[in-house]
This record gives sequence, structure tokens and C-alpha cells, in this order.
Amino acid sequence: MNVKMMKRKNNTLFQLQFVVKESGLLREFLAQHEISKTTLTAIKYRGGEILVNGQSQNVRHKLQPGDQVTVLFPPEQVSDGLIPQEGALSILYEDETLLMLDKPAGQSTIPSRNHPSGTLANFVCGKFETEGILSTAHMVTRLDTDTSGIICVAKNRHIHHLLSKQMAQDLFQRQYTAFSEGIITTPFLTIEQPIGRKDGSIIERIVREDGQYSKTDVSVKAHYRNEADCFSVIDLTLHTGRTHQIRVHMQWLGHPLIGDDLYDANPDVFPRQALHCSSVSLLHPITKERMHFTSPLPEDMQYYLRQSQQVCGFSQQQPLC
Repeated sequence: MNVKMMKRKNNTLFQLQFVVKESGLLREFLAQHEISKTTLTAIKYRGGEILVNGQSQNVRHKLQPGDQVTVLFPPEQVSDGLIPQEGALSILYEDETLLMLDKPAGQSTIPSRNHPSGTLANFVCGKFETEGILSTAHMVTRLDTDTSGIICVAKNRHIHHLLSKQMAQDLFQRQYTAFSEGIITTPFLTIEQPIGRKDGSIIERIVREDGQYSKTDVSVKAHYRNEADCFSVIDLTLHTGRTHQIRVHMQWLGHPLIGDDLYDANPDVFPRQALHCSSVSLLHPITKERMHFTSPLPEDMQYYLRQSQQVCGFSQQQPLC
């Protein structure tokens, strides 16, 4: 299978190319390659096209071994309220399907009432517009405004669909590094607690029995003392993607993230929640090759470590602080 961007009137459309190995209906062939019925409808009515050996065909066409199938996806419109803007993007990786970005703390992922512009999505749409890519910003993963680290962007709705399926199958893996208040004495633990919206709040979430299933792995890497306070350096792996999942689970554990005043941490210790998406691993949506991306700790978290003293051990019988 090949993936290309086809030029049309100084712009580019996303396309996939396949070589047929066995005879059968075009409809069945496309389903085998995860082209959904919704995508086929969009192709039919919104300016896409399906070609077999260069000729336009409908899904009832009979394929023969050796035929070349080209799926030309329709142009996409930028969502209302998402204004393309020029802005700096820290690009970790880019090809015709994916855009992997390193987001700084303090920048929103998508526009909101409080942040209608200057978001990562605004800048991605601005990049696409400049390069003539007829797509919108498909933010496969998102980070809170004050969380830093890796974000995955799909360059087409179909690619977004494929990556979302990976997430549902736990094939798309995200690891975070964080600082949490206090000393966590267990080297490794898994938190499986349902998360739902807190009554009376639009933003805040809590662990509640009627919430959505949520699972987070916590691995304790080190303990530190900063002035009179102790904290743990932890790596976290998400198996689900609930809003504020890490922050809520760590509050429930009794070790909220440093600086996370929304979830009961001391706001005077650190200017934001000390949370960074440090690693993402996924299967390339087309080649199925396993890909790994990493991002080092941002300077503010590194500085906090440099100002602290490391302490060792997990023994509950010998207090570290």
C-alpha cells in the first residue's frame, strides 16, 4: 500500500493506493482495508473518488489480481471557530499521515471560550493552509493547557479513525512523567477507578462509582526533598483516556500532582501541574510499523529537580521525610 498527496489546483488531497491480490468486489476490498461506510459516503458526495487502474468505479466493481485501487479522499473543511493562524510548532515527526508535536506548557490544544486563538490546533490549520493541505486539525491526543509534551495529529479523518481504533485496542501507548506530593512507598501500582464529572462543576472530575472505567499504571522512579516538602517522581501509563485522568487518579491516591491546585495540591510550590507527556508509541496507520517518540522533561521541571535533593528507598519502616 502507498500513501500520497495528490495535487489539485495548487492544493493537495490525501490518497491511498493498493494492489489487489485476490479477486472480489471493490466494496469488500475496501472494508478489508478499514475504509468505513461513513468514509465511502463522504467520498461519494463530497468530492472524493475511487479509481481502479485509473478509471472511476463504484463499490460493486469486480476486482482482479494485479488491479491498482486508488482511494482519493475528499477535501476537508476547517471547523467553524477554528481560525488558521501562523505560529511556531515543535515538530518531532511528520509524513503524509501523521504530525507529532511537542507542546509547551501554557498553550491550549484546541480553542475554547477562554482561549479562542493561539492554540496548537490554530497553528496546525495555519500550517496546512500555507502548504495547501485540504484538511483540518485532527487532534488524536490532547493535553491540558498546563501539561507539556507529545501530541499526535492526524492529517486526514480516515487516519484519525484508524488511530482511534488503536487506542480502543490499547495499541496506542502514552507515558507521562510527573511529580506527585509526598512519598509513594510502593514501586509500582495500577489504579482502576471510574471517573466522572464532579457535581456542580464543568471542569473538575472525581472518582465516582457511576463514572467511566479508567486505568492508570504508576511506576515510582525516585523520591526527592525540596525545602520542607517531599515528592515522588513517577512515570504513568494510560490505558484509557478520560479527562484529567492522571490528575484525578493521583488525587484519589492521596498524592496529587505538584502544583495542581484544582486537585488539592499546594499552588505555591510549582506554577502548574507538574505533568509531561514524555513518550508515545503507536503503529503507523498505513505501514503498521511500531513507532516511538520521546520528549525530554521541560526546563521548569528539570530546574525543580536541580533545586531538590534526592532521597532513596521504599521502606515504610524508615521514613524518608
